[in-house]
Amino acid sequence: MSMGPVNWLAVFLAAALAVAVGLVWHGPLFRTGRQLIPGRAQRGANYAVVVFVMLVSSAMLGHNFARIGAETLAAKPWLYFMQTGGVSVAFVMPAVWLTHLRQRTEPMRRVVDCLFWLVAYLAMGLVFWVLG
Repeated sequence: MSMGPVNWLAVFLAAALAVAVGLVWHGPLFRTGRQLIPGRAQRGANYAVVVFVMLVSSAMLGHNFARIGAETLAAKPWLYFMQTGGVSVAFVMPAVWLTHLRQRTEPMRRVVDCLFWLVAYLAMGLVFWVLG
């Protein structure tokens, strides 16, 4: 089985949507008091880090979908959401939860942050599905 081409447009748009979800999630939606990108002095550098993290995640997902193949994804479109949601639930959310637990963060903040990652990853899945 060979790997199909990576949809690089979807990779970049998925990362951009994940960043946009984060800006809304931590801003007007939940008003967590914490910006997705804190600080004023290093604002540009902080944006670059967040965009880089989302690009790495999105590129990994893009390679994953290329490996699954266009034919399989066309026949089973739920795989976009199963894969992105699965990575979030199985890897990202436990890491975020354990980090907050170690820092003794209040439970509701843990839930809000974990749900952000689930929604961001599902949003990336949506972009790959639409552009698939």
